[in-house]
Amino acid sequence: VQLVESGGGLVQAGGSLRLSCAASGRTFSTYAMGWFRQALGKEREFVASISRSGGITYYADSVKGRFTIPRDNAKNTVYLQMNSLKPEDTAVYYCAADDSGRAYYASRTAYEYNYWGQGTQVTVSS
Repeated sequence: VQLVESGGGLVQAGGSLRLSCAASGRTFSTYAMGWFRQALGKEREFVASISRSGGITYYADSVKGRFTIPRDNAKNTVYLQMNSLKPEDTAVYYCAADDSGRAYYASRTAYEYNYWGQGTQVTVSS
């Protein structure tokens, strides 16, 4: 499975960005997907996750109410819609895939994800 993120960039505080993560292969609908981020000098942290059907989503407290994680299984793509961005959202954002096939499950821990994208930089200026 190859994951390719796009959509990062520079935005002012209060603005919005939509990240995309395109997956290769024909079994995208069987993967739970997650977004994580890593700020300079900090550990990678969970942002959001979605089950393979899209029926279950989880968000970090720091982004709840501002970010959403829709997915389009027909396009093999998961998104991270980021609104009301803050300078503290500045980080490299990574998408990840969990191919365990578990239904109704969307992990919030990095070690449960088998595949990772290369990351895309998001910078929020104050």
